[in-house]
Amino acid sequence: MANWKIDESHSEIGFKVKHLMITNVSGYFTRFTGTIQTDSDDFHDATISFEAAADSIDTQNRQRDEHLRNGEFFDAANHPKISFVSKRVKKIDDEQYKLLGDLTIKGETHPIELEVTHGGVTVDPYGQTKAGFALKGRLHRADYGLRWNATTEAGGIVLSDEVKLNMEIQLVKE
Repeated sequence: MANWKIDESHSEIGFKVKHLMITNVSGYFTRFTGTIQTDSDDFHDATISFEAAADSIDTQNRQRDEHLRNGEFFDAANHPKISFVSKRVKKIDDEQYKLLGDLTIKGETHPIELEVTHGGVTVDPYGQTKAGFALKGRLHRADYGLRWNATTEAGGIVLSDEVKLNMEIQLVKE
């Protein structure tokens, strides 16, 4: 059994959401941890658990970040962790996988499917074995109680319900 953990300094947990239905606003969670256990070299049997600190959200705008941390969005004071627990890994080919699991945000848990691209395994200059993955997915924020919205003067909505997830994950073998 091999144990891996996310190398936070070489990983990104990002998302995009449409604003005014014309542009995407990007953000990241800057504090997170994750562990992966696998018996295989190709991760097809991996068991994954991940947590991000809800109050570590960063969209490059302090006022917006404070709004996202409060009760209208993540309610980080009462729901400090966003978590993911894998249920199944489906290997499609040497590089492509589907990762199925349960995502919990603000106390609401729903299944999610992520597209995973395995970038390979290598040994870094310090002798540590590293593995790289890119993950993509989508969720509907209303499913997780993130229902805040507003309308524009013209009657359009300010934020889309769909959130695109984009993650670049580097693992280090323990």
